[in-house]
Amino acid sequence: MLRADSWRPASVRGAVLMMHGGGQTRHSWDRTAQSLAAQGWWAFTVDARGHGQSDWAADGDYGTDAFVTDFYLVVEQLRRISESPTPPVVIGASLGGVTSLIGEADRGGLTRALVLVDIAPRIEPDGAARIGAFMRSAPGGFENLEAVADAVTAYQPHRRRPANVENLRRNVRHGRDGRLYWHWDPAIMRHRRAVHGPDPLYDRLSAAARRITVPTLLVRGALSDVVSAAGMAELSSLMPTARAIDVAGAAHMVAGDDNAVFMAETTDFLNSV
Repeated sequence: MLRADSWRPASVRGAVLMMHGGGQTRHSWDRTAQSLAAQGWWAFTVDARGHGQSDWAADGDYGTDAFVTDFYLVVEQLRRISESPTPPVVIGASLGGVTSLIGEADRGGLTRALVLVDIAPRIEPDGAARIGAFMRSAPGGFENLEAVADAVTAYQPHRRRPANVENLRRNVRHGRDGRLYWHWDPAIMRHRRAVHGPDPLYDRLSAAARRITVPTLLVRGALSDVVSAAGMAELSSLMPTARAIDVAGAAHMVAGDDNAVFMAETTDFLNSV
């Protein structure tokens, strides 16, 4: 079972599905969802398998195809709930962007438009390794939320330390030993993209990008160590009709770093589709 939230405005102009990155939860989109609902979009956020309050995969399958299959089911369910004659706009960050790009390319007609946040076929090994190290960190858990805040701040030094550590409670789960653990299934790490040597997703993502026909906005954090300017340029060359932007002052988690700029750009794009 996948856990989701929705924000329904009084008058609906369309649906938007937001999909988070690896190691995040649906709550990373809360502010964005609230802003979109205020503009008339019925906003949906979902915890990917093995993340947040969604179930962990009993068979340990966290491969790309498993996430893509979930994407198909979520879009189908969303269409039934929203009773919309048009498909949803899908905003996907990192893992969520990879999933939605491949899903739309393989089936077509699933989305009204795509917003792909800090993804590209070519990823930077050092940035990917840094994310992997963070997700593998603290296997023994944390004693309290202050320790969680210390870990998050060390991982994101460009952000201020959380003023209210209680806001981090939804980022962790309580273990039977009373300690706090990251909210994702550790088995996810067995399926992370290669950071050295051949990347098994490079060719698949490149081919998928060439097949996209819906309006697409490509968003990169200007400080991202995962997607370089060259990586974004390469993706743009594969999708010549897509609009590409850099968000100054934002790293890989663009919406969380500068939601105001992200929202302004996304709103402008949504008004055109």
